[in-house]
Amino acid sequence: MDEIQAQVSIDLSGRPFFSFKGQIPREKVGELPVEMVPHFFRTISDRLGLTLHMEVTGENAHHMVESLFKAFARALKASLARTSGAGLPSTKGSL
Repeated sequence: MDEIQAQVSIDLSGRPFFSFKGQIPREKVGELPVEMVPHFFRTISDRLGLTLHMEVTGENAHHMVESLFKAFARALKASLARTSGAGLPSTKGSL
């Protein structure tokens, strides 16, 4: 995955929104149609009520798809992590 860069931002806001930037250069990775990758993450966003921004660049389609799933998992883990006894941080109502 050396040549790939994937960025994923998640906000567990209760307000679903999905943004995907990137062009995966093949129609399929194995048996998976690459058009289903953004569709999968859009469905996750809608069902979980989260804001999800994804961006991927590179040339190897397999690595691009793999990096999106890995980056999503890491971003989700970080967004669920408790950083203090006060619960999850939020600016809701304070801006």
